[in-house]
Amino acid sequence: MIKKVRIPDSEFLDRYKAVQKLMKASDVDVLLAYAHEAEPQFVRYLSDYWPSFETAAVLLGQEGLPLLIIGPESLTYASDRSRIKEIRRVQSFRESSNPEYPGVTLDSFTDAIRDVAKKSTIKKAAIAGYNLVSQLVYGDFKKALKELSCTTVVNGDDLVMRPRMIKSANEIECMRTASQMSHQGMLHVIENIKVGMSELQVRGLGVSKIYELGAENEAYPMWVLSGVGGDQAISRARQKKLEIGDLVHIGVGARYEGYASSIGRQVIMKEPKDWMLDAIDAAYEAHSLICRELYAGNNAGKVAAVYEELMKRRGYKDWLLYGPCHATGLMEGEPPWIESNSDYELQENMTFCIDIFLHDKHGHGFRVEDSVRVGKDKAENLTNFPKEVFIR
Repeated sequence: MIKKVRIPDSEFLDRYKAVQKLMKASDVDVLLAYAHEAEPQFVRYLSDYWPSFETAAVLLGQEGLPLLIIGPESLTYASDRSRIKEIRRVQSFRESSNPEYPGVTLDSFTDAIRDVAKKSTIKKAAIAGYNLVSQLVYGDFKKALKELSCTTVVNGDDLVMRPRMIKSANEIECMRTASQMSHQGMLHVIENIKVGMSELQVRGLGVSKIYELGAENEAYPMWVLSGVGGDQAISRARQKKLEIGDLVHIGVGARYEGYASSIGRQVIMKEPKDWMLDAIDAAYEAHSLICRELYAGNNAGKVAAVYEELMKRRGYKDWLLYGPCHATGLMEGEPPWIESNSDYELQENMTFCIDIFLHDKHGHGFRVEDSVRVGKDKAENLTNFPKEVFIR
């Protein structure tokens, strides 16, 4: 039985306070945390709301409760899901087909900013989701700020990301639930994959299973790649049929209560080649090494260094694209990464994806991936999927 948990309302209040503390330290009077459907993280973290079609934002001042900003059509949806009770409809957050909504009375962006800032003059504003925000929303935000004598807008991603780096007990429980769904989804794929299936059909096996188990969505657009094309680190499944001798690169990731998980494994179709077996063995050896290194107090750069040293010794240094881990949580890929130039201390309850992506010069590749939690002595493997050579 998969345990279903939920983040309590009280934890959202703690999140506002943590962000506001950082805002005060940075002299930021008002923060706009922006999100769209594909990147909901900044708004989901503060409101539990995930926009669909339209975009959304949370407006937060240095004191008091925030506002949720939505487009004209989402009021009933947002009212049902948002932990923030005061909601404003602003036209620039409308869907991309740009309806005009004649005769509909909408809220003022300027008034919303003034209400959360609790002052008539604002010196400095910030945007979390700085590289996501639409030109329309950015322009209207700047125009509204100008009416309040503010011309300084800075990148505020760190104001929301820093409190997210160490997960609460409730967040970790959500991640464990998502991880169990991913585990069962990957198991279903491996048990049912067959020569002659298309990559899209194999993907469908994983997607159908996680939804059957109660996932709210995929953690990312899951993909399956076989044979030549497996070297695509980010991709989408194709109509290509699986053939005997293919190395199949599979990613399965479930999302639960906003929290992502991911498993990367590979299946060889009937006839393995020696290079496949050796590369998989090297990846699994690296996975075990990284789990031992992900303990509180260790330096992130050291984790990357021992990983690269192992892959060099095994002859796969040239097969690497990036470092061995990236953080995970409300997005499958979050900062910080663990890379060769990383220099920070790991802390207990930071959560990462061990993400070992190997690819050769002939179009072949695969990923070994698991969601893990930094522990006192070593990583807790949340997805905990077997490290085997799967031949089907």
